[in-house]
Amino acid sequence: MSLLPPLQIRPKSIRSFAVRAGRLTSGQKKALVHGWSEVGLDLEGGVEEFKSAFSRSAPRVLEIGYGMGQSLIKMAEAEPDKDFVGIEVHSPGVGSLIQGAFDIEAEKIRLANLKTYMADAVDVLEEAIPVDSLSRVQVYFPDPWHKKKHHKRRLIQPELVKLISSRLVVGGVLHLATDWEPYAEHMLEVLSAEQSLKNSYREFAERPEWRPETKFEKRGEGLGHRVNDLVFIRQS
Repeated sequence: MSLLPPLQIRPKSIRSFAVRAGRLTSGQKKALVHGWSEVGLDLEGGVEEFKSAFSRSAPRVLEIGYGMGQSLIKMAEAEPDKDFVGIEVHSPGVGSLIQGAFDIEAEKIRLANLKTYMADAVDVLEEAIPVDSLSRVQVYFPDPWHKKKHHKRRLIQPELVKLISSRLVVGGVLHLATDWEPYAEHMLEVLSAEQSLKNSYREFAERPEWRPETKFEKRGEGLGHRVNDLVFIRQS
């Protein structure tokens, strides 16, 4: 009997996410069991598996923390000239993404330009992503960890931004979005301090055409939450 793929995380004292057992729908579970071999990437495969993940050479886009995966699926559909790799730690979201990328009943790939890790983003960046290999990295609506005592858990920190920048090609894009104003200011400060990156705008950006508007975003706007995008380019 096939088993669910494991969450691959290395021991760390501080994490930007809380590991929790999500409730899988029957469809998500079936997708994880039967579609992982087609859509999933193994952290243990390292750089070599990442390099050979797709049967072509094309610009690669990495998304960290794609949630249920609907916007990432839309992007893969809208930009077939690019290959997309997602990273997510919560199994329901990974199962949902696989459902969009692979037809379980027909055993047929729907989106050949979409793969995913179920692992910690820092581990993937350090162990599997080569330097100078990504055309775009995107992080949309990461947990803002509202309480001051939890700010150390925020994903966007100087060390991670430097690591991400090293994996971008020169001219590659780092695109962040958040609807939490204090986190947006924190993001702007951290990215502006990274010498290898340059802001494409004076401060915050207009929503780029490649980022679909999500239900989460529309709900936030209804509550008066302004969404701030940041688009930085790797210069060196």
